[in-house]
Amino acid sequence: MDAPDSSLKTPPQITNAEGKTRRVGVEIELSGLELDTITRLVADFFSLHIKRGGRYDRRLSGDKAGDWVVELDYAKLKRLGQSDRSENTVTNRLDQSAEDLLAWAAKAFVPVEIVGPPLPLDRLQEVDQLIAHLRQQGAEGTEDSPVYAFGMQLNPELPDLTAKTICAHLKAFLCLYDWLLKRADIDLSRRLTNYVDPFPKAYIERVLAADYWPDLDTLIDDYLIDNPTRNRALDMLPLFTHLDAERVNKVIDDGLTQARPTFHYRLPDSKVSRPHWGIHEAWNDWVEVEKLAADPARLETCCKAYLGYLNDPLARIVNNWAEKVHNLWINPSSQ
Repeated sequence: MDAPDSSLKTPPQITNAEGKTRRVGVEIELSGLELDTITRLVADFFSLHIKRGGRYDRRLSGDKAGDWVVELDYAKLKRLGQSDRSENTVTNRLDQSAEDLLAWAAKAFVPVEIVGPPLPLDRLQEVDQLIAHLRQQGAEGTEDSPVYAFGMQLNPELPDLTAKTICAHLKAFLCLYDWLLKRADIDLSRRLTNYVDPFPKAYIERVLAADYWPDLDTLIDDYLIDNPTRNRALDMLPLFTHLDAERVNKVIDDGLTQARPTFHYRLPDSKVSRPHWGIHEAWNDWVEVEKLAADPARLETCCKAYLGYLNDPLARIVNNWAEKVHNLWINPSSQ
């Protein structure tokens, strides 16, 4: 098997507030194979049972971590796929024709998405192995077509849900964003979309201020003022909806955000056809965010340096923050 050639790093905190092993949800978009083929490959790999949902989604049971879902990642088509076509009425025939046309067009640019259950940290290697298996069978990712804007999303459970922990991770992510972006080597097809927009400069400056350690209500409110959207490289809406759905839904209530006690890291491309590519690439970079967040002194110094960089036009011309991050702010023990 085309196995990945890198190990997965361990974050500084491996348990949650209840003392249980932290979990990570993984979502992978891909193409090159039919929905049912991908479903069968995932089911066979994990020895799962396939439960057919609608025409464009499948649920796989039997994993002690929870159900896996394989679905065509297109909301309109999935809704049509749930409808009843048993009666041969004019309306149903017209709906079926529209659905068939939409399904035909979708094959050109809409990915199949594999959504895993929250997996314990010690099972992430299995995701790398699954990706290698899918690659062997002909799975394709972002790099295989100019119209494939496919991503891989990580949903790491937080060590705890306190405002201080959340804020520390936000600060760390904002400091390391340029480095993460360079490391991720985002394909042009995704750069041209707004799926993973950076955070506004005003918000970055607010959060990185040395005295910015707000309570949870203020943290959520400040985020919603500058980021009333799911389209951020680190989407905080699932976490904030889990913590205070009423507060979030007053600002954005599109029915698309799923509440969960996790970060929603959306930056990485899905490069399933690239030899040796796997979750380890994005995960190991994410762990650097967690390491910086868990080191208050290093985090404070990094925030101060990045604020200085942002507010010095000359520094932004002659210096490369991503390189500076790599040389000075990534934990030396991880290199």
